[in-house]
Amino acid sequence: MSIFDSRLLKSGETKERRERVLPILSAALDAVDPINAVKRHMSLEDNELHIGHRVYDLNKYRNIYVIGGGKAGGSMAKAIEEILGHHVTAGLINTKYGHRADTKTVRINEAGHPIPDAAGMRGASQMVDIAADATEGDLVICLISGGGSALMTLPVEGISVADMEALTSALLRCGAAINEINSIRKHLSQIKGGNLSRLAYPAEVVSLILSDVVGSPLDVIASGPTVPDSSSFAQAHGIVERYGLLDELPSSIVQHLSQGKEGTIPETPKEGDAVFSKTYNLVIASNEVAARAAIAKAKNLGFDTLLLSTFVEGEAREVAQAFSAIAKEIVHSGQPVSRPACVVAGGETTVTIRGEGKGGRNQELALAAAIQIEGLDEALIVALATDGTDGPTDAAGAIADGSTLRRAGAKGLSAREHLANNDSYHFFEPLGDLIITGPTNTNVNDLTFVLVF
Repeated sequence: MSIFDSRLLKSGETKERRERVLPILSAALDAVDPINAVKRHMSLEDNELHIGHRVYDLNKYRNIYVIGGGKAGGSMAKAIEEILGHHVTAGLINTKYGHRADTKTVRINEAGHPIPDAAGMRGASQMVDIAADATEGDLVICLISGGGSALMTLPVEGISVADMEALTSALLRCGAAINEINSIRKHLSQIKGGNLSRLAYPAEVVSLILSDVVGSPLDVIASGPTVPDSSSFAQAHGIVERYGLLDELPSSIVQHLSQGKEGTIPETPKEGDAVFSKTYNLVIASNEVAARAAIAKAKNLGFDTLLLSTFVEGEAREVAQAFSAIAKEIVHSGQPVSRPACVVAGGETTVTIRGEGKGGRNQELALAAAIQIEGLDEALIVALATDGTDGPTDAAGAIADGSTLRRAGAKGLSAREHLANNDSYHFFEPLGDLIITGPTNTNVNDLTFVLVF
């Protein structure tokens, strides 16, 4: 419970309720800790490296390289070094600023996220060099986690980092889903869409993956650098067209996608390509793992529980209405679970930005929920980003309850005005209802908790 800001624990009955909730959140985060996740799926016995259901005889390999990107990358690399020790030849991981880890052989390169920057591209270029230098008889361990798409950005020739920044900003602003963003990124990248496996071939490749994508589709997580690409240039171009961005994006990007659609640029590697015959992809942590750990902890604390879904998507404020309706139904009828109730859901919502405020999708969800459950004193709704960073803020999310609007009104705060301005951060901050964890060094999407006491 120590990772949570003490201001979340208020006095009286609310404090008692929140003291019961925070251990549930902690259990979810502990279950997807990257070091624990790596060690659950990888071990070294004598000179045999066990990864998932496969065994790698280290006597067969001249070099073992470690590359990859994501917010959990540093911690994952540290776990690899603790397992393999001197067997690691070299490596480089791109991670978000502030997410470093104490590694000895693998270099940790901090870079921009969610907007790619020059530091990330320099690191990605060095990853490409490492992969390209690997030969038959080498093992390349690729570590992929949330944020990997932005942190493994290396566009094709003719497209600059400024072009990629403009692309990412435009797609985030219009509310594009992560799989849509990644479909485009793959067709502008030297690494993504299976290209990393292509570069490393004929070396063997093992990708250890912390999934931050709903449903954990391998070709979408970090834009699938070691996975056959199921998307096409035509689909990527169609996404840009559907959001009305053809005239807004840099001409270099539009031209490249158009040429690919017309077939004048080779497609990304697809299913059946020989480069994937020596690649093994393994998901070692996901939203479902975190959600089930939360459910187990809640049961242990005496709650009647329900794992609602780990496929939640949609506009944050609209999803909030559904969760609020569940809270109301539990109070009214004891369905779908009786009190004390803990309903857990996972996924990733989006926010269409119309205002000029500060916040993130989880804070916006909590704010919209606070409006819906006003006066419902038995209910509490928590929205949590598992990486500890919700949007461009230092908060991981927020807590809403039946007293939120009443307490806000006493401070002169209007929930509806803040919601209209996408300013959830400045609504919850003076109430002490922001969830502040700092970087958790993991990322498996978001979790929402509906609790009724």
